[in-house]
Amino acid sequence: MGAIQTSESDTAAPDGRFSATEDARFAAEVREWLAENLDGEFRALRGLGGPGREHEAFDERLAWDRHLAAAGWTCLGWPEEYGGRAATVRQQVIFHEEYAKANAPARVSHVGEELLGPTLLAFGTEAQKERFLPGIRTVSELWCQGYSEPGAGSDLAAIATAAHLDGDEWSITGQKIWTSLAHVADWCFVIARTERGSTRHKGLSYLLVPMKQPGIDVRPIIQLTGTSEFNEVFFDNARTAADLVVGEPGDGWRIAMGTLTFERGISTLGQQIQFARELADIEALARRSGAADDPLIAERIDQAWIGLRVLRAHAMRTMEGAGVGGATQGSAPARKNIGVDDGGQASVAKLLWANWHRGLGELAMAVLGARGLVAGEGDLTEWQRLYLFTRADTIYGGSNEVQRNIIAERVLGLPREARP
Repeated sequence: MGAIQTSESDTAAPDGRFSATEDARFAAEVREWLAENLDGEFRALRGLGGPGREHEAFDERLAWDRHLAAAGWTCLGWPEEYGGRAATVRQQVIFHEEYAKANAPARVSHVGEELLGPTLLAFGTEAQKERFLPGIRTVSELWCQGYSEPGAGSDLAAIATAAHLDGDEWSITGQKIWTSLAHVADWCFVIARTERGSTRHKGLSYLLVPMKQPGIDVRPIIQLTGTSEFNEVFFDNARTAADLVVGEPGDGWRIAMGTLTFERGISTLGQQIQFARELADIEALARRSGAADDPLIAERIDQAWIGLRVLRAHAMRTMEGAGVGGATQGSAPARKNIGVDDGGQASVAKLLWANWHRGLGELAMAVLGARGLVAGEGDLTEWQRLYLFTRADTIYGGSNEVQRNIIAERVLGLPREARP
């Protein structure tokens, strides 16, 4: 058993094109800035936030995100003309890993920066980029994702939320669910059915919708952990401008798949550093409690270590080919491939990390033993929260079953699963 170590060979760029000296200098710059700035008013934020813990010091983490933006540490891979640094894929990987190693707080602007921003760079009009990219980069506007519905959780093609043009505006009616941070978002990108009578993947559009309006009602969903970062969102003749559709009307499925590809991009490398920290802490707990003396527990820890190496190897191998996160996101080659050819890789990545992380929660409970069955003073411990929240990892963002169907049908060419 042993904590995850990152060697130089591990951190080679996916395509082999980088200067080791230049990247070492960049890593040192990131480390030094984080060490200097995660201090004073921001020191207490270390380790706060993230899935299942988004309620922790939200306002303070928002201030931290804006501090990052002011120093030029947001949207690194964006082209310089849109406020980014045109950072290479390797440099972006370095930043996310150093950020995680510093135990910096979870970002509150993830949806805008990592999902919508790259989507607009790849598919948006110049007017849409000029309107929305500055607010994402400076963290002055927060976003949420309007995909899942009560009858279409992981099956996005089954959505029923409808929209139609009414003069120079879209009118939207329907319901979304499991919408992370909708209660604090200023905008939502919504997949709606805009062609009456259409079914499945056809007739969908990708709309940008302001959240602060009378036609939208946000209701929190209380989770097993007792927190409520997820929400139901009801649209009742909600309005947005006619030109706030990304791509062509009816082409929403392709744009939505592009967003999902970005979601499983470079930031996952930072996620894996956090996973490694959780695993190291569980191993330390097992040693202190004596649970590590159980050969079955010891084997499970070793298997978790191996699984984490697999996650990293897969991410590094596919990162460049998927066209995610790099400075060329908005290029024609990226637009051609995103959301069309990369669905298999994105689905494999989701299956790998979600099942590994759920297994880590189960490992934590095995290490705790009977102690894990009792909440301390009426509140959940770190490991109980991890166990409960990771039960959802294999469901949200596309369930295991849906990811396997995508791989089977679109990659392997197997017959489609029978549908009612």
